[in-house]
Amino acid sequence: MLMSISLRMRIFLTFFSAAVASSTLVAVALYIGFLRAAEEGHAAGFLFAGVLSFFGLLAVSTGVWRFFDEYVARPIEHIASNVRACAHADVKSSIDMHKARFLGDLAPAVHAVTGHLSKVSDGADQIVAAETSRLMAEKAHLALLLTEIPVAIILVSPTNQIMLYDGQAADVLGQVHVPRLSASIFDYFNEIDLRSGLDQLSENRTEVVLEVRGSGGRLSFELRLKKLHKTPGYMILVDDTHARIAPEAARPLIFDFDLSEHETEHAIENRPIKGLNFVVFDTETTGLMPNKDEIVQVGAVRVVKGRIVPGESVNQLANPGRSIPRASTKVHGITDSMVAGAPDVSAVVSGLHAFARESVLVAHNAPFDMAFLHRHEKTSGLIWDHPLLDTVLLSAVLFGDTEVHTLDALCERLDIRIDPDLRHTALGDAQATAEALCKMLPILEGKGFETFGDVIQETRKHGRLLKDLN
Repeated sequence: MLMSISLRMRIFLTFFSAAVASSTLVAVALYIGFLRAAEEGHAAGFLFAGVLSFFGLLAVSTGVWRFFDEYVARPIEHIASNVRACAHADVKSSIDMHKARFLGDLAPAVHAVTGHLSKVSDGADQIVAAETSRLMAEKAHLALLLTEIPVAIILVSPTNQIMLYDGQAADVLGQVHVPRLSASIFDYFNEIDLRSGLDQLSENRTEVVLEVRGSGGRLSFELRLKKLHKTPGYMILVDDTHARIAPEAARPLIFDFDLSEHETEHAIENRPIKGLNFVVFDTETTGLMPNKDEIVQVGAVRVVKGRIVPGESVNQLANPGRSIPRASTKVHGITDSMVAGAPDVSAVVSGLHAFARESVLVAHNAPFDMAFLHRHEKTSGLIWDHPLLDTVLLSAVLFGDTEVHTLDALCERLDIRIDPDLRHTALGDAQATAEALCKMLPILEGKGFETFGDVIQETRKHGRLLKDLN
């Protein structure tokens, strides 16, 4: 139980206990002295001196505790968080030597160790980078070859999750929704139609050709379903004459073959935090009052198994149905003319809801953005009941309440560069928040918070930060 309490709290409890014990001893001594002095008729002066010493002890204990908190506990937490960031997220050490000046040689020693670790890591990174570059070149060549083939390719896991799609398949899927790695294939193709083909595959057939409607019922596709012989799952091939594929709009080859492994369904609280799917989003609005103002832009990116998935993003302007104040335009740069032809807010919010299906929502100061989304639940008929993480609270868990937890401060702490032209745009801020999330996930695991439930339980201890922000 004691080990679950923070270092600063343990030091505070130590000094508080010392103060209480000392005060109790003084009080007992005063009482005994008072009884004796009362018999001799000189109790008033004795009592005054005793009370004065009582408050004096409290003042001294409080002063010593404040000194330890400021110059011992906080610097130690600062050093610990920097070491973890260096070890788990490859962040260069930024220990504040002035803040840790009362810790003797500890801060310089830790700085030397982390500096050496960074040099070793840089050497290893160069080797990994060279090999990664080679693999990426091969991947790009493969993607180029697949683009030249007039067939869209989608690999689907045994649990009907998309585990690979090529650039042409991205265009096919994009006619229904934004493509999403690990999404259910039934989000894109009608489940009844597709299952009829899968049933035929299960009857010892290796290939099935069938007509399948899109999930919204508006489009129709001719699909070829093929069994995968050496790995679980199946392949979907879409001929370009039926799918309106645009080869010139080539996109990366996106895959995650870990999805081919069967996973048992279990509560999200018990699932490893790094294995979850996240949708990191941000909104730009006409103002700061969710009950009066409206959304003008939504940006979102997907993080799957601790990495940002290229190409899977939302960047959509929304027509708020009202004038955008000049003060708001100065922040995000969005004008009335820019949103004049944009979809209305309900349509944009519905698109984000589809993009975030079966994912954990993540935002920086999430209550603000979620308040705008919840406003449209009645009109859209959509319920925003996704699991939710707030990077403000994650920052507090890793770096302490006393640090600054703005998005700029968090990115600076994690060596993340935000393009000034993209700051205060929905997609730019979502991208920066996603990069911060990817760096914080391994640090959370390093601190022992391995499951989603562990992380949520820890963030609840810092909930007052959001109340202060909002």
